[in-house]
Amino acid sequence: MLTHILGYPRIGSKRELKKACEQFWSGKISKEELQSQAYQLRLEHWKIQQENGIDLIPSNDFSLYDHVLDLSLTLGVIPQRYQALVDGKSSKELEIYFAMARGYQKEGFDVVACEMTKWFDTNYHYIVPEFTKNQQFYRFSNKPVQEFEEAKRLDIVTKPVLIGPVSYLLLGKEKEKGFNRLDLIQRLLPVYIELLQELESRGAHTIQIDEPYLVMDLTEKERAVFQEVYQQIRKALPALQIVLATYFECSGDNLVTTLSLPVDCLHVDLVRCPSQLGDILNHEAFVNGTTKLSLGLVDGRNIWKNDFTNSLSFIEKALSKLGEDRVWIAPSCSLLHTPYDLDLEKDESVLTPTIKNWMAFAKQKLKEVRTLADLTKPQLFSSLASILTENQQAIESRKSSTLIHRPTVKAQIQGIKNADFEREAPFALRQSIQKELLQLPLLPTTTIGSFPQTTEVRQLRANYKKGLISDKVYIQEVETEIKKAIHWQEELGLDVLVHGEFERNDMVEYFGELLSGYVFSQNGWVQSYGSRCVKPPIIFGDIERKGDMTVRWTKYAQSQTSKIVKGMLTGPITMLQWSFVRDDQPRRLTAFQLALAIREEVVTLEKAGIKIIQIDEPAIREGLPLRKENAPIYLDWAVKAFRLSASGVSNRTQIHTHACYSEFNDIIDSIADLDADVITIETSRSQMELLDAFAEFKYPNEIGPGVYDIHSPRVPTVEEITTLLEKALTYIPLENLWVNPDCGLKTRHWEETEKALKNMVGAAEALRAEVGATVK
Repeated sequence: MLTHILGYPRIGSKRELKKACEQFWSGKISKEELQSQAYQLRLEHWKIQQENGIDLIPSNDFSLYDHVLDLSLTLGVIPQRYQALVDGKSSKELEIYFAMARGYQKEGFDVVACEMTKWFDTNYHYIVPEFTKNQQFYRFSNKPVQEFEEAKRLDIVTKPVLIGPVSYLLLGKEKEKGFNRLDLIQRLLPVYIELLQELESRGAHTIQIDEPYLVMDLTEKERAVFQEVYQQIRKALPALQIVLATYFECSGDNLVTTLSLPVDCLHVDLVRCPSQLGDILNHEAFVNGTTKLSLGLVDGRNIWKNDFTNSLSFIEKALSKLGEDRVWIAPSCSLLHTPYDLDLEKDESVLTPTIKNWMAFAKQKLKEVRTLADLTKPQLFSSLASILTENQQAIESRKSSTLIHRPTVKAQIQGIKNADFEREAPFALRQSIQKELLQLPLLPTTTIGSFPQTTEVRQLRANYKKGLISDKVYIQEVETEIKKAIHWQEELGLDVLVHGEFERNDMVEYFGELLSGYVFSQNGWVQSYGSRCVKPPIIFGDIERKGDMTVRWTKYAQSQTSKIVKGMLTGPITMLQWSFVRDDQPRRLTAFQLALAIREEVVTLEKAGIKIIQIDEPAIREGLPLRKENAPIYLDWAVKAFRLSASGVSNRTQIHTHACYSEFNDIIDSIADLDADVITIETSRSQMELLDAFAEFKYPNEIGPGVYDIHSPRVPTVEEITTLLEKALTYIPLENLWVNPDCGLKTRHWEETEKALKNMVGAAEALRAEVGATVK
């Protein structure tokens, strides 16, 4: 019974990759130094897996920025606008790679980054492949082979990991009309097969091909493409052991197709879809065949300890039908979505021993996989009996703990009424009242909330957390930063200001620290995109607001200006999605607990005189189930959670929300049902394409489409922003259009932020003049 891992975290236990990339981008280290640090991380990860007894260790799961972008470069899928960088020079590979990820603006060359969106229903972002009708594929990068060879030199024969050719095409976008990206499969496949053949010739005997789209809603044509593609791959590589990996959902009506594909091992996610094991074991042709089954039993997306007894029951069912040689053990998906190592959590005041004993991070999950395999071996069972006992004690301890349940919170949930989900009046009336009260110009300018976090600001927070400075000194310093930010925004000419969020470490963690039911880690970092790492807080119990969370800072900011300052909060669904969530109650109940806590803060901000309050929900689409049949139930409670958080205020208070890096076409009616007075969304990388959904739906409320990409260091010109705004006006009535960046500015530098916002304000003012708008 083999053990394997679908992928391992990349960023390093101390975020070494993040720091190395950012040093390289700022010119502080060379390309060679960056590559050297990346190699050291790969080496460390391979050795950790080897030491923990993993039989098939993956390679090519490492990435400097994104694994989808890696495959795009491998297959030569480089958009035309980057061709001046290509110019036949392989030495430019890294520059092209980061230009596609982040944009490029130097030496007279100015090009925008590729679009970025969420990886299925996770908080990981991938770089979207761009396809043209005459798209050509060719081997440009040799990364998968190079990393396989690196491991081989260490006497580790890895299992190379590749995104499958069908899922790769489906993950991308057609950049011109008149074709479907799946039509490109016969051009792509020869290049893909050539890569597989080279890996086999170098000594790879097993290759993992990820086809996560096999758990999505597929047409008959798409299923037929899967059949044809894998027949061709098998014909070209009859001796190669192919592991086909699916994850994040059930195969559903794709199961028959999936089970018929000519592969050697099928991996399934039994954490997200435990019922599919029974479906597979009831499939007579599969049971009577030779294909192995990889059981994804250890949760690759959460931090709770595996329940060995429960997992062993799944393993025994599989063994009884398939036999030991046909059953493999693995995590449910790549461990990319989990933190590195629980052993790094040494501060018991941050993570208490009781709660820590309920958890497992990536390194511990390796041991769980190995232990599950060993527990099935009679000759090893007696020596592992104590480990099984300890595991069950931890599971039972969590179930019965008095730390988890709060009767007051449960009573609040029971007391929710239908009226709690509704504003006092419909939007049309609210809009009229708010326009009279706020007296904003047409095309009002604002930002999403956060401003650059300098080293000094981060150090200030760290010193305060360590007790090195007093409350008084900390408050004075934060107020100084807020005051500077307010006056700076006034000078720029922004219409609606923000306080800058200098007191916040993270938009979720900050609030989690002020709520009961949360705990935190010191080193529980996971990758969100590129070098952007987040440290998700952990919801272990019932959620309750302990006191004011933002009122002090927002009131102070408002006292410094006659302009309107927005209150800034994170919404309940984003708090849910961007945390590691308890799995002992429905997520809906946890979302409603969060919504009630946020509602209390919203009402308090209104009482403090704050006229605009933004409740960010960038993760609302992220939580959408992957299968359409399951979407209505989620959307019902997700929308209700937001409305519960926002509906405690009067008609005079303008509620904003923010969503980014999401496709809205299939949920636009639910976005409208949020009933936010203003929604700001990411649209700059897609050149306003995302507004199609809002225009076709005739979205009734006000909207701020992001006019420049904050995830890129390039500064957009006034003309560029003006063009995007003019395009936006073809979708949105002038009186409903706001002007803003596409996300918060926390990760940017002040110099580029000032230039970009000056250009944004300049574009708005020029367009006002052009359309004859007058500032009231």
